[in-house]
Amino acid sequence: MTCKTRPFLRMASATAFALTLAAPMALAPLFSTPAHAFFGGFGRIVYDPTNHGENLLTAARTLEQINNQITQLQNEAQMLMNQALNLTSLPYSSLQALQQNVQRTQELLGQAQNIAFDVQTIDQMFQQDYGNLSLTTTDTQMIADARSRWENTVGGLQDAMRVQAGVVGNIDGNRAEMAALVGESQNAVGALQATQAGNQLLALQSQQLSDLIAVISANGRAEALTEAERATAAEQGRIQRERFLTPGTGYQPGNAQMFN
Repeated sequence: MTCKTRPFLRMASATAFALTLAAPMALAPLFSTPAHAFFGGFGRIVYDPTNHGENLLTAARTLEQINNQITQLQNEAQMLMNQALNLTSLPYSSLQALQQNVQRTQELLGQAQNIAFDVQTIDQMFQQDYGNLSLTTTDTQMIADARSRWENTVGGLQDAMRVQAGVVGNIDGNRAEMAALVGESQNAVGALQATQAGNQLLALQSQQLSDLIAVISANGRAEALTEAERATAAEQGRIQRERFLTPGTGYQPGNAQMFN
């Protein structure tokens, strides 16, 4: 053996010794694997039940977390869908029909004869036809005033009947609207639709109340005109009786020419 080969042999021996010391450290991870380990080049499988159970438990927990996340996402999606339904507007509106009914009733009230539903007009007509009667009023004027008051009373009664007929005519339309709104309320897909259907039902009720107020006002007007005519007629009768009982100047003789 030459001197040149000795350093090489010493280096090879040191390397083999280092590999021998490192072999256990390199094989250590194989022995610590959860399910199996390999020994040398034989490839023998060693089963570790403890590690296997821990791996199964870890997998089960991971699966449970995934399922919980999926459930949470499903709940959030359902919540968003419910919010979308709650914000859905009602596709039906009864506003136009209700406004038409109110407009027809207002037109009937606006067609009041002689004395309208206006404070200034009422004051003027009462001052003219139902004011204080004078002893100096002629019989012709008294008759004309009495006829005017009678026409006002008859016109008020006719106006009341026309308003009543108009309100009764609105009943069929109101019934159809009420049925439609109740159906929309029962079939509402969200809170907004149910609320809007309820608001429209309240609007229908308000329209019916306005019709009722119109009927009461027209009837009250007719009764007021009747009572006013009766009171004025009583005053006119008192004046005519006083005129009849008041002594006159008596008979005054005068010249008469019977023949030419």
